[in-house]
Amino acid sequence: MSRIGKMPIDVRSGVKVAIQNREISVQGPKGSLSQRLPRGISAELAENRLVLHRKNDSKEQRSLHGMSRALLANAVAGVSQGFVKELQIHGVGYRAEVAGKMLKLTLGYTHPIEFPIPEGIAITVGRNNRLTVSGCDRQQVGQAAAEIRAFRPPDVYKQKGVRYADERLRKKAGKTAVK
Repeated sequence: MSRIGKMPIDVRSGVKVAIQNREISVQGPKGSLSQRLPRGISAELAENRLVLHRKNDSKEQRSLHGMSRALLANAVAGVSQGFVKELQIHGVGYRAEVAGKMLKLTLGYTHPIEFPIPEGIAITVGRNNRLTVSGCDRQQVGQAAAEIRAFRPPDVYKQKGVRYADERLRKKAGKTAVK
């Protein structure tokens, strides 16, 4: 058995799970998500625990078993408590603001960057240019944060740019002139 795949997923109170064929729908206070199971993987719900089973023991089925369990666990956690990624903007004159469904970034280019906020994602700008990307879908939150970071990745020489809040940079020494 897959070590990850065989672990049951605890379904918290307030979260509803519906299994239809290979489609699993999860609804909670933060939203609703659905996940399609691959062929050979089945799910059963008993006593507020969701357990996945696989039909055969091939290498492909073992890897799909663990991946399916992880995706469903993320869906259950997302609709009950949600996911958050925090970004920091470092640099003189670098700033961000949310205007409607657009995130406007000023990151040292000749033009401001406008990032359309995806459906199901909430972005807030706090003090000290701290962005908070939140939502119930873990993949979507991570993708939105990665796209924002890609507009101006952190520079290892000047320590400027957009970085994750827990990201640590090692400052490199610049080149020096030899006499």
